Amino acid sequence: MIERICHESQELALIIRRSFHKEGIEFFTPGTYSQQIGYMNRPAGYVIAPHVHNPVQREVYYTNEVLFIKSGRVRVDFYSEGQTYFESTVLEAGDVILLTYGGHGFEMLEPTEIIEVKQGPYAGDRDKTRFEPSERIQIAT
Repeated sequence: MIERICHESQELALIIRRSFHKEGIEFFTPGTYSQQIGYMNRPAGYVIAPHVHNPVQREVYYTNEVLFIKSGRVRVDFYSEGQTYFESTVLEAGDVILLTYGGHGFEMLEPTEIIEVKQGPYAGDRDKTRFEPSERIQIAT
């Protein structure tokens, strides 16, 4: 299953649940996103031709993150760019999330392993603005 978390017509996150399955290949992000995410399901013996990626200059304005939940459960809280709480969802082992815009926070609901992929280079303190979490958490259904 694919879920899109949107607020005021802007996509904050894309979730690929561990139950998602289809044949072939599908990319879920538009070509304008600075981080692309797709899914491939190929049979044994299928060949992807060897290739190199050409140097292409790109401008990236926001850091997008992809989180792979390796084990455990984590609650993700979504916020607007203005730091206003919107909603929350729970991710479980095998789920993948692309965080595109807005703010987000996390609470581990049990011991959790996460693999994170994001653009670099890391800009240190300039890379993010931290703020207080909301006290009124609502899990999206």
